[in-house]
Amino acid sequence: MRGLLGLSSLLFLSWLLSENRWRIPVRTVVAGMGLQFGLAVVFVKFPIAASFFLLINRGVEALQRATDAGTSFVFGYLGGGPPPFASLHPANSYVFAFRALPLVLIISALASLLFYWGIMQLVVKGFAWLLRRAMGIGGALGLGAAVHIFVGNIEAPLLVRPYLARMERGELFALMTCGMAGIAGTVMVLYAEILGPVIPDALGHILIASVISTPAGLAVAALMVPFSPDARAGAELSMGEPMLSAMDAIAKGTADGIVFLANIAAMLVVAITLVTLVNMGLSWLPHVDGQAVTLQFIFSLAFRPVMWLIGVPANEIATAATLMGTKTVINEFVAYVDMAHLPPGALDAHARLIMTYAMCGFANFGSAGIMIGGMGAMCPERKHDIVQLGLRSILSGTIATCMSGAVVGLIA
Repeated sequence: MRGLLGLSSLLFLSWLLSENRWRIPVRTVVAGMGLQFGLAVVFVKFPIAASFFLLINRGVEALQRATDAGTSFVFGYLGGGPPPFASLHPANSYVFAFRALPLVLIISALASLLFYWGIMQLVVKGFAWLLRRAMGIGGALGLGAAVHIFVGNIEAPLLVRPYLARMERGELFALMTCGMAGIAGTVMVLYAEILGPVIPDALGHILIASVISTPAGLAVAALMVPFSPDARAGAELSMGEPMLSAMDAIAKGTADGIVFLANIAAMLVVAITLVTLVNMGLSWLPHVDGQAVTLQFIFSLAFRPVMWLIGVPANEIATAATLMGTKTVINEFVAYVDMAHLPPGALDAHARLIMTYAMCGFANFGSAGIMIGGMGAMCPERKHDIVQLGLRSILSGTIATCMSGAVVGLIA
C-alpha cells in the first residue's frame, strides 16, 4: 500500500506546485500514468517485450561508436583512441569534452539534414496525429519525449529545434522534464556493468526505467506547468536561412552545433563549480550525526520521507536517501557506483531494484546546466523560459523517476 500512497503523494505534490491548478490537462495526466503502469507490467513481467527497445538502443550505440571514430581521429587518445603510453588508470582516460560532447555536433548535423529532406516534418506530423489522440500532446513534444528514451537531454531537443520557439511554456517544460527523467542510451551499458553484480538483468531494468519514466515525466510536467497541444501545422517551419543542398544542411547543422557545444561546456563548468563552492562553505558547519554538512546530506534529509513512500524498508531509508542526495547533487553515475559498493545488508534486493529505477535519470544540477546552456543556444528567444524552468525540471524529473521506483516496487 505504501507504493500506491507514494504515487498519490507524488502526484499531489506536483499538483500543489502547479502554476495553474485549475487548468490541468487531465487526459494527459491519466494517459501518462496509465502508460507508465501498463508498460512497467508488460516489460517487467514479460522481459522479451523490451527486446524491440534494445534493438533501437543498439542503433544509438552504433552512432556513438561512429562518433568515437571521428573524435579519435581528430583528438587522438583524448577522443577515445589508443594512448601512446601505458595507462595506470584507464577509467580516467574518458575525457567528457572530447568523448561525450561531440555527439551534440553529430545530432545537430543529422537533424538539419533530416529537416532539409522533409523527413523530420513528416515524423512530427505522424506523432502529432497519434499522440494528440492518445495523450493530448503535440507532435514535436511527442517526438522529443520518445527520443529522450535513447538520447540525452540536449540531443533530443536538437531533433525538434525548429519547433522549440512555438512550443507553449508547458510543452517546453514537458520536454525538459523528459530529459531529466531519462538517461541516454549511450550510458545504459555502462550503468548496467556497474550494477550487474548486485542487480540481475541490470541492462533490462535500466532500459525499462528510461521507457516508463517518460510518460510519467509528461504527466508530472502537465500537472506542474499545464499545457495543451499546438494544433497548428508545422509545414511552414524553417531552420533560418534556406539550405541549398544536403551538404549545406550538414555544414549549417555542424556550425550551429559548435555554439551549442560551447554553451554546454561553459554551463557545466559553472554549475559544478558553484555546487563545490556551496559545499566548501557548508564545511564550516559542525557535523551532524558524524557526517559533514554538504548539499548531498541536506538533500538526503529531504528524500527520507520520499524513500519511505516509494516502498523502501524503514531500516534502509537513510541509505536510500543518501544515494538520492548524491544522485541529485552530483549525478546518477556516482550514485550507482556507491550502491554497487554498499556493504551486504545495507539494502535488500527489493530496495536495490526500487533505487535502480528511482535514480535512473539525469535530474541533477550539472545536467540542468547542460540543458540551460544547450537549449538556450538552440532557441535564444525562449532562453528566459528555459532558465526559469531549469531548476524546476530537476524536481519534476526526480518525481517521475521516483514514481517509476514506486511502480516497480508494486509489481516486482
